[in-house]
Amino acid sequence: MAKDKVIVGIDIGSTKITTIIATIEEDLTPHIIGVSATSARGLRKGQVVDIDEAVASITQSLEAAERMAGYSVGTAFVSVDGTHIESQNSKGVVAVSNPDGEISTEDVARVVEAARAISLPSSREIIHVIPRFFVVDSQSGIKDPVGMNGVRLEVETNIITGATTALRNIVKCTSQVGVDVEALVFSGLASTYSILTDTEKELGVILVDFGGGTTDVCIFIDGAPALCAVIPIGARNVTNDLAIGLRISLESAEKIKLALSKPPNIAVEPDEKGEPVDKKEPDELQTSNLGIEEDLRSVSKKTLTDGIIKPRLKEILNMVKIEIQKSGYGGLTPSGVVLTGGGSQTAGMLELAKHELGMPVRLGIPQGAKGLSDEVASGIFATGMGLVKYGASFQQEDLRLPLVGRIEMKGIFTKGKNLIKSILP
Repeated sequence: MAKDKVIVGIDIGSTKITTIIATIEEDLTPHIIGVSATSARGLRKGQVVDIDEAVASITQSLEAAERMAGYSVGTAFVSVDGTHIESQNSKGVVAVSNPDGEISTEDVARVVEAARAISLPSSREIIHVIPRFFVVDSQSGIKDPVGMNGVRLEVETNIITGATTALRNIVKCTSQVGVDVEALVFSGLASTYSILTDTEKELGVILVDFGGGTTDVCIFIDGAPALCAVIPIGARNVTNDLAIGLRISLESAEKIKLALSKPPNIAVEPDEKGEPVDKKEPDELQTSNLGIEEDLRSVSKKTLTDGIIKPRLKEILNMVKIEIQKSGYGGLTPSGVVLTGGGSQTAGMLELAKHELGMPVRLGIPQGAKGLSDEVASGIFATGMGLVKYGASFQQEDLRLPLVGRIEMKGIFTKGKNLIKSILP
């Protein structure tokens, strides 16, 4: 185990905290050796509201994954989410330093650094600087300019920023657990690593990560993110609506929502002629076997789905549609929409998304892992698996661009830690 490169991803969500421990093979394929998902406490809409509760939740998730893997975690890639996350596009321009005109990795680093020079208030911090494409002299759309000849080098980047206090609270919670933060990663961006294919990214695609407290939207154009946004509403709102409508507790409403979201178990029986006939699924949902404390013997599935769940899902999808329209990239995404996250499994979500968004829609499940891959074959682990894959590419020695997210602003905390390490003997 000590000889293997181990990557740990901790997804700190509004309703669940997932931890994935994986060894990384030579081809960067993660081999999962530990995984856990526990309920989150002390968090609301992706942000810490109670440090002690949040630390306890992270500890519970981390220890469960460590027991499974037989490995003690020292560093991890940690997700960050919340409505404070914003993204904007920025350009950088430099002159090629080599007299022969050949562009080096140092030139690329300088031009990306120039793109980082944006006006930000002191309360905000850069999380990611992601190169979208380069321009060498007048030639645009270049993916990797290293080795090319030119005089003027430009870059178009997507910069993701967050509130300093929110980022600091996440780092503080993780540090109190005894884990150093290798890098903070926007959860929506992390999910793209485990869900989207290279073809989808090149053609143009929209990832919608439907979480418990927030919904993340990432639009990819020509292989790189062009816009990232966070909508302050998620699957937890569906649970709240069910609790209010049925006058039951949130825990009972969550159990009913999960029961409604399960695929129907329809028996196939032969008719009088011996031909198979689908037996219709009963409309009544029996709550006696769901462990609900309230006196609810049975409820109508159609009433709950059409009367409570779908109106809320429609509202969320309309907010996603508005974000897409505001971006102006809606017509540049022929691959359509990929839904992921725990909320994507809500009853009726897929069909409603196709109708409301007017695009091809598919459900995204983490792919490309070995080991305990069946354990993470759910949208709940999209961000956690993305963190592991992000970490594998992040730690590569070859930092040539524009592999998405390689040039990072890891934050004042990591910088300070590295500075102290460099001073100590």
